[in-house]
Amino acid sequence: MKKLAIGIDIGGINTAFGLVDEQGDLYAESVISTKKYPHFDDYPAYVRDLCDAMRALADSLSFDYELSGIGIGAPNANYHRGTIEHPVNLWVYPQGEENADESRRIFPLAADISKHFDGVRTVMTNDANAATIGEMVYGNAKGMRDFVMITLGTGLGSGFVANGQMIYGHDGFAGEFGHICVERGGRQCGCGRRGCLETYVSATGIKRTVFELMATMTAPSKLRDIAFNDLDASMISVAAEQGDPVAQEAFRFTGELLGRALADVVTVTSPEAIFLFGGLSKAGKLIFDPTQWYMEENMMFTFKNKVKLLPSGIQSKNAAILGASALIWQEQ
Repeated sequence: MKKLAIGIDIGGINTAFGLVDEQGDLYAESVISTKKYPHFDDYPAYVRDLCDAMRALADSLSFDYELSGIGIGAPNANYHRGTIEHPVNLWVYPQGEENADESRRIFPLAADISKHFDGVRTVMTNDANAATIGEMVYGNAKGMRDFVMITLGTGLGSGFVANGQMIYGHDGFAGEFGHICVERGGRQCGCGRRGCLETYVSATGIKRTVFELMATMTAPSKLRDIAFNDLDASMISVAAEQGDPVAQEAFRFTGELLGRALADVVTVTSPEAIFLFGGLSKAGKLIFDPTQWYMEENMMFTFKNKVKLLPSGIQSKNAAILGASALIWQEQ
């Protein structure tokens, strides 16, 4: 009988899920709204509706299968505890409740979903770690025992694998590469600190860079006619490919900060490869070339020309579901 796992990707707008086999083939997928449950104030209804939707999807398959487990990728997920803890993009305190009980922001999702599926094994980690495991099980990191995954989306996520194992740390939250400080007193970050890497190296970060450059450069640019809220990273990428000097400088600067930070990371974990994943990585050479150059320029001599900088092998619309499902196969 074919073995399948359910992979769940929880985002601030939608929750996507699908049934995946050990080879990474997706047999069915669906989605429910996360935004329908503002502040997670009706968390039990979210769990019930999600489980009902997953069961309906599973029942739609035309063949018999064995459900091997459920893997979940979610923001601020604690792998050790199976909980989502203080998720800033899922929960904002209603006005006047900023000092409410902090325990209200810890959600035991893995255990709650498992109960709805008669105790089937359910594993959860943060979304960047899920992508990392997906790369190891289905992607270009197959056979690698030491590598780093960098996810370049709205923010910057990361996953670290050493000796074939994810590094979670004692509390389950290791690997917050996006929140290393690259500029003391720099840009304000959603985490409350200033100068974090993700405020510069992310889809949001490169937008901020473009507007700073337009204030200091006199070069003509089609980006000058676009309001901040209307601009996205894909527009910057297209402009750079067409020779726009502001867009090209934005990518160079972004690659410089990422490359320098990666050179420091290499001295700690000595990975075989570093993978770039997510929307901003789809800019290809625009982000890879400066990142590679500045990484090698700032690399400790011992590590020069030893670490590969590679694109993800699971870069597709289903990557998040695949990554979450890979949690089940990785632990067998």
